[in-house]
Amino acid sequence: MAIRSIASIINDLATEKPDAVAITVEEQNITRLELELTTNKLARAYQKLGVKAGDFATIMLPNSIEFYQACIALWKLGATPQPVSSRLPRGELKGIIELAKPTLLIGSDDENIADCPSLPIGYTPDANLSDDRLPDITSRYYKAMTSGGSTGRPKLIISEFQGELDTDVESVLRITQNETHLVPGPLYHNAPFGFSMDGLLRGNHLVVMKKFNAEECLNLLHKYQVRWVFMVPTMMQRIWKLGAEKRATANLDNMRIVLHTAGPCPAWLKQEWIDWLGGEKIHELYGGTEATGVTWITGTQWLTHKGSVGKIEPKYVEAQIKIVDEDGKTVPIGTLGEVYFLPDAGQGSTYHYLGAEADSLTGGWESIGDLGHLDDEGYLYLSDRKKDLIVSGGANIYPAEVEAAIDSHPSVLSCAVVGVPHEDLGQVVHAVVESVDNLSETTLQTYLEEFLVRYKIPRTIDLVDKPVRSDAGKVRRSNLADAKAAS
Repeated sequence: MAIRSIASIINDLATEKPDAVAITVEEQNITRLELELTTNKLARAYQKLGVKAGDFATIMLPNSIEFYQACIALWKLGATPQPVSSRLPRGELKGIIELAKPTLLIGSDDENIADCPSLPIGYTPDANLSDDRLPDITSRYYKAMTSGGSTGRPKLIISEFQGELDTDVESVLRITQNETHLVPGPLYHNAPFGFSMDGLLRGNHLVVMKKFNAEECLNLLHKYQVRWVFMVPTMMQRIWKLGAEKRATANLDNMRIVLHTAGPCPAWLKQEWIDWLGGEKIHELYGGTEATGVTWITGTQWLTHKGSVGKIEPKYVEAQIKIVDEDGKTVPIGTLGEVYFLPDAGQGSTYHYLGAEADSLTGGWESIGDLGHLDDEGYLYLSDRKKDLIVSGGANIYPAEVEAAIDSHPSVLSCAVVGVPHEDLGQVVHAVVESVDNLSETTLQTYLEEFLVRYKIPRTIDLVDKPVRSDAGKVRRSNLADAKAAS
């Protein structure tokens, strides 16, 4: 089957199996036919509000069937969905809107935030609008995702891929057709958005969580006999810390792929999941929203390349990778440097920015800011984000290493490590830790002596009772460092 527009794929799925459930959110289901008809009607409503081919529409809906309906309706008009958090502060939202210049804001009742119509959550189109199929069209840009960027100012990462897919071509995500796919992450983030849309367009039944909860996630994996799921390491850790007795209540024999990305996974945690489910079921992807290059590794491969985030697989990804020094020169195998990718189709073939410029070398090689090295088989090993590196008394300290040691403590639920100014050493390590069981700063520091040399152990630790990271596994380290400096 050839490449088809998203609109055609949704229509074809509805024709093939009209009563098959397309999406489940808690107790609410929508079939393939219902998804086709409701999005036809919704597209006409958006069209009446001025949305046309080539436009952006900002979506600030929470995880819901309504979110998917909004995206599909936009694609049916040749427009581009531009999702943001439904809890985004007004000032940050305004900055994004100024960049995107959307023709519609979906999921907001604030009529004064944008120079375009706004639709509230739960919007229902006019019942008299037709739900017949619209003329086929392909969106020029599949998606426009948002990032804070290294400056803290918003930027848009606009995919150069169009709103189309050949579903007979094997997915780079190893998603197959007509399986069950759990979505535990927030849809305004690139991975949950892109991964679940790939599944939906391949006929997967999406089971979508409104908000991640470890026990509920485990129950859903069991209840729906999920075959494919993406998680961030934070989610994996919270499920693991439910305990062996709770995990044993879930039958995950039908699971095919647990994919993790969007942050470093501590080696001990990955090993536990491999021991639990098997190496061929645990997979890791490394890459950025920019899609300039992607590496992949299975749990079985990881066991013989511990610490690696994989290598480029030419079968799925047409790109090159290299490691360079501070002067932009390629370094020898095994030498630490900054990671750069180059798509085979050249710079600018996978994305373009609004509100930022790419960090690139001669020839179009681009970096997303990570440090690492390659081995002689082409496997990539990451150290940390370049901008997150802590230099204390001339020694380099990688937050990911310290966080992995902290996370291994049984009373720790989440953490983040930052460098804070020090008069003598330049910087010292500070940690913010979500914990239980009345864990003390001294107890944790003593525990870390088994894993870290003294200068890597946090000098100060703030113990908190709220998650340090978002459901997407993200943390704004600059905010933590500023808060510590101001205390």
